[in-house]
Amino acid sequence: MEARRLPAGLGLLLLAATGLLAFGGLAVGSLGWELPWGTDAVPAPVLWDIRLPRTLGAWLAGALLGLAGAVAQGLFRNPLADPYLLGSATGAAFGVALLLVLVGTVPAAASWTTQLGLTGAGFVGAVAAVLLTLGLARGVQHTLRLLLAGVIVGMLFGAFAALVMFWVPDILRAMQAFMLGTTGFVGWSGAGLLALALAVCLALAIATAPALDALTLGESTAASLGVPLARVRLLLVTAMALATGAAVAQVGLVAFIGLIAPHAVRAAVQPTHRWLLPLSALAGGVLLLAADVLARGLLAPREVPVGVLTAVLGGSYLLWLMHRRPL
Repeated sequence: MEARRLPAGLGLLLLAATGLLAFGGLAVGSLGWELPWGTDAVPAPVLWDIRLPRTLGAWLAGALLGLAGAVAQGLFRNPLADPYLLGSATGAAFGVALLLVLVGTVPAAASWTTQLGLTGAGFVGAVAAVLLTLGLARGVQHTLRLLLAGVIVGMLFGAFAALVMFWVPDILRAMQAFMLGTTGFVGWSGAGLLALALAVCLALAIATAPALDALTLGESTAASLGVPLARVRLLLVTAMALATGAAVAQVGLVAFIGLIAPHAVRAAVQPTHRWLLPLSALAGGVLLLAADVLARGLLAPREVPVGVLTAVLGGSYLLWLMHRRPL
């Protein structure tokens, strides 16, 4: 019974932290900290149309990255695996760069690009990168081949995005927000898409939780226990790709959330994957929302790119972890 209480207690703690940070997200704006009520209350349209969807979107994107990180670490049996291993992040960057070039050079395409938006371009680029990874890996039968293919595709799409920015330097400023990460463009439609993606990915991941537990013993052992490895890998790759693509398309390249969230959960409670997956999602949401609130209020009225802040905080955490547990 005690082993069951601990993960539940951590979940309640993360939910309480989410509530406190959500209040912070409503209270911080372009001018710094402002109370949502009182004589100088923030206008309701600002709270409802800007701060609330941004706060919700930041939490949802972080939850998707945390969930994808837990899936990646379970699938590849490597605590250093992160959600971007299949090339989805650089694929999204390449898609956004191409769309920005198209907007600037083909006026007739403006109406189409307006409807599709940078979010759609980022998601399409992420999906294209994952599909190419699966093609190079010849499916999902071999985990090591899938990992190597993801690294190769990530490098290729990163190089393609850099070439596009080199040949058309006018898009550099527009790409900056995406490359550094920002939650400033998340509206109600984006938050709704993130919520839908989280529901689908969480259902897929939890359905494979027993198989992930078996995979920790090795692929041959999992197969001997009756785990359908090919089907499980396909479900896990689908969940990871959808979660990462949806999050990156909305908030850009946000570092370390998917890597740190599962680590933090394991350090606290050592759960099975049935608990690890949802708790990693909660922890990822808390981490990104905390970084977003801090990014908005730290140097107000200037805003620190949230991806830069998560990289600094995440790198500091890993350095502390290395110092605490020397190799």
